[in-house]
Amino acid sequence: MSGTAWLSLGSNLDAERNLVSAASALRERFPGACFSPVYRTPAIGFAGPDFLNAAAVIDSDLDVHALDAWLHALEDAHGRDRSQPRFSSRPLDIDIVFFDDLVLDGPGHLQLPRPELKHAFVLRPLFDLAPGLRVPGDGRTLAELWAAQGGEPGMARTGLALG
Repeated sequence: MSGTAWLSLGSNLDAERNLVSAASALRERFPGACFSPVYRTPAIGFAGPDFLNAAAVIDSDLDVHALDAWLHALEDAHGRDRSQPRFSSRPLDIDIVFFDDLVLDGPGHLQLPRPELKHAFVLRPLFDLAPGLRVPGDGRTLAELWAAQGGEPGMARTGLALG
């Protein structure tokens, strides 16, 4: 099953280079990929360098599980070390936030919609791409969620453009 995937991208280790490289790989594999503005956000859950965060929307010819595996391989190619604690610095983190209107809990870590949608660093870039998008299983739009969320202290839009 192919479909439209909405992705969250983040990095706090050589962040600019890793995000630009990841965006290039996504555009090469999924022509027509669109990217949000990039935001600088303080690390959440641990002391570490600020993250650069963005969102992307792609039309995927892969099903959700194959896409998740492809994204993990992309993270690995950028030096992602999965033996580190969940809340730690990383060169690249890409999560599928939505895949069409699929609601999924597992296997493994794959949850759709992603629970991290509650965080401004995931929600704001997605809102920039599609404020009217309705959250599967919830029904509220990203604009409604953003209005209720209210932002995150220290979050700032950067001048970095991914495409």
